[in-house]
Amino acid sequence: MLKVNNLVKVYQTGKIAVTALKEVSFSISAGSFVSIMGPSGSGKSTLMNVLGCLDTPTEGEYILDGVDVSCLEEQDLAKVRNKKIGFVFQTFNLLPRITCLRNVELPMVYAGIDKKERRRKALNALERVGLAHRADHRSNEISGGERQRVAIARALVNNPAIIMADEPTGNLDSRSGEEVMAIFQELHEEGATIVLVTHEPEIARHTQRILYFRDGRLKEDHSVENQVKAGDILAELPVTEGEPV
Repeated sequence: MLKVNNLVKVYQTGKIAVTALKEVSFSISAGSFVSIMGPSGSGKSTLMNVLGCLDTPTEGEYILDGVDVSCLEEQDLAKVRNKKIGFVFQTFNLLPRITCLRNVELPMVYAGIDKKERRRKALNALERVGLAHRADHRSNEISGGERQRVAIARALVNNPAIIMADEPTGNLDSRSGEEVMAIFQELHEEGATIVLVTHEPEIARHTQRILYFRDGRLKEDHSVENQVKAGDILAELPVTEGEPV
């Protein structure tokens, strides 16, 4: 599904060259659930930008779903992003004054899908994350946990080859974070490929595999033993105030 070989990323700041990624190599199979961890400045955000086709490597090869995207021009990268990648961000990146349904429809607008089909697919995606009843609410009228679930629905509508989530629980309370991780685990069980950036070890333990970065290098790559099941954690947590039971 995803393979990088000797990936290097160098940023030029004035006369100073900063190497954010140093000869990084790994592969991720289809249907995997992988977390990327590391301290600030470790290169994990830079790596996510490259994997998400938001940036290009300085050197090295990046193969995504059979396509070498290492040297694509911006216009072609935009097509890859829209067709092959579903993004989930820490800050949700929803438009506050339009409905949840319209927010979920947006990637399909850019893909040129007709209005009737957009609505059908958006409603199906909202149903998958348990929010069909919020379709006509504006995103500024729902809770943070619900906003993130809307963002996940938006990431799903174009049936992407891979879902990339950047600190998806970072702005959420414990219960809302577990609800989001429960959805990711359900999607994974249905066959989705998910790459998740997090600084929280307890969140990483919900995934199958952890890639740990430091100083721009991949330092550890190991499977998760005793994977945490979000459903088990949710059963022990109180319902968040203001959230429906």
